[in-house]
Amino acid sequence: MRRPADGGRSKPERVGAVVETFLRTSGLAPRVTQAAVIDDWPRLVGPQVAAVTEPLRVTANGTLFVAVKSNPWMAELSLLEPRLLAAINRDTGRPPVKRIRWQARR
Repeated sequence: MRRPADGGRSKPERVGAVVETFLRTSGLAPRVTQAAVIDDWPRLVGPQVAAVTEPLRVTANGTLFVAVKSNPWMAELSLLEPRLLAAINRDTGRPPVKRIRWQARR
């Protein structure tokens, strides 16, 4: 039996490429893409809303949980939810956020 020219060792791969392959083959890639809304939150909702909120998590069914600084802000943001959802879902290529659950920040 002949050994490969490199002594039987495989070539090293970039970690990013390995992770990308894993996410794609495991079916987790869409969830990771969907969760990117958390990092993009300030850009998507603007500085005023971002200053009084903190996105926490996104569920597989598209519910985004967001902590809010105060009850008055929670009431205001509830009224703005359709507009915020439109802004969040404007970015294509990401599974949509279907609803936002506002929670009082602790």
